[in-house]
Amino acid sequence: MSENAVSVTAASRPRIERRFRLQWEPAQSAHVLLYPEGMIKLNGSAGEILKRCDGQATIGDITADLEATFVTTGLANDVLAFVAMAVDKKWVEVEP
Repeated sequence: MSENAVSVTAASRPRIERRFRLQWEPAQSAHVLLYPEGMIKLNGSAGEILKRCDGQATIGDITADLEATFVTTGLANDVLAFVAMAVDKKWVEVEP
């Protein structure tokens, strides 16, 4: 972790970084992150997580919603790891 790294926890409130826009792209059959220099095609899981990153819901809330939506359990570590990676790539910013 760099000295400017943000700690990501279940209580963090992630939101898409302002330079990016998340949208469904029919031609790609996937969610994409658009930014001035290009586009990032997301896999299904990434799209489902990012569309819930509204700056209001905590990572815990997002995890609970995903588990309810997809009738599964045990997603907490995967969601936390993805959000931490997205923060590192500057796709997402978090409020502690």
